[in-house]
Amino acid sequence: MYLPKHFQVNDLQVLAQLITQYPLATLVGNLGEHLEINHLPLILSADGKKLHGHIARTNPLVQVAEQSNRAVTAVFHGPNAYITPAWYPSKQETGKVVPTWNYAVVHAEGQLNLMSDPIWIRQHVSQMTNIHEPTYQSNWKLDDAPEEYVQMMLKAIIGIEIEVSSLVGKFKLSQNRSPAEYAGVVSQLEKSAEENLQAMLNLMKKP
Repeated sequence: MYLPKHFQVNDLQVLAQLITQYPLATLVGNLGEHLEINHLPLILSADGKKLHGHIARTNPLVQVAEQSNRAVTAVFHGPNAYITPAWYPSKQETGKVVPTWNYAVVHAEGQLNLMSDPIWIRQHVSQMTNIHEPTYQSNWKLDDAPEEYVQMMLKAIIGIEIEVSSLVGKFKLSQNRSPAEYAGVVSQLEKSAEENLQAMLNLMKKP
């Protein structure tokens, strides 16, 4: 990833917060002569050293985990927004401005392992459910479904664990602009009701 220093974020707390808010990762690994790309939610451990998830047993990621090259990269995508040059004061002064795109992503690199213990898989699925249900003002539990059905579904999946060797964020939030132009972007974002622009605004206004 191209990563200018002023966009680089290494603070685990900041990275963990983005992963928690945007848990759907793009997971990339090598399988033979092609890239195996999947999209799945992952949970970051409290110490930032492991990512946990689950996949179908027929998913080619199983083969990735069984080969000698088990290296994978998980990409978490946070807010993103088009930034028009019309928001910069310098547009009126010199006209020497162009559009750009602000965004926040986290890359986690590591080794992929399979977790086949049925108890681990059930606990993981329960944990993921318990984390996300409150977001929708719901309290559905895994035990609410018939046990026979739960067992059938759990047998169709396998757990995965990524031993994280590198965790880095790229937060491109107009840090490279002058204070006046940064303030201009924030001011215009504050006027918008668009959800993605509000998410970008909230990220830019964080200390």
